[in-house]
Amino acid sequence: MKVLVTYVSRTGNTKKVAEAIFKEIKGTKEMKDLEQVGGLEGYDLAFVGFPIEAYGPAKPAAAFLEKHATGRNIALFITHAAPEGDDRIKEWLESCKGAAAGAKLVAVFDCQGELSEQIADFMLKSGDEQLAAWAKERSTTMGQPDATRLKRAAAWAKEVLKSCR
Repeated sequence: MKVLVTYVSRTGNTKKVAEAIFKEIKGTKEMKDLEQVGGLEGYDLAFVGFPIEAYGPAKPAAAFLEKHATGRNIALFITHAAPEGDDRIKEWLESCKGAAAGAKLVAVFDCQGELSEQIADFMLKSGDEQLAAWAKERSTTMGQPDATRLKRAAAWAKEVLKSCR
């Protein structure tokens, strides 16, 4: 089985998760920034990762999935700065799944990442009360994804691979 791990990472959070996933894959595998991927031909499974932006998938990831994911085995891994367990995350993940609507969606993983200072400043000035509240709690995101979250990502990848064999 040939596996691709590809991702969009603005601040390094999603890249860390991609690396944890990549380490779990045995056999033929490649890891590439999403901008380096022209399509999914030749891959039996693609792990596609990206951050949540504006309550949905990062635009480059959404465009990529809409163009290339139809009929392909896809596993999504998603990072966000919101506290895990927040009710809104479910809605955002549904939006992400929608971008991969034509794919054979194998699984979805999400975890909290560190909120960058630049993005927190943008959120504070956005006029959105919820975004501003999360930005004010930026310190709680520091160091994320931590070792525990990366281990969860690796274990998830292992399960995804088992289910696809």
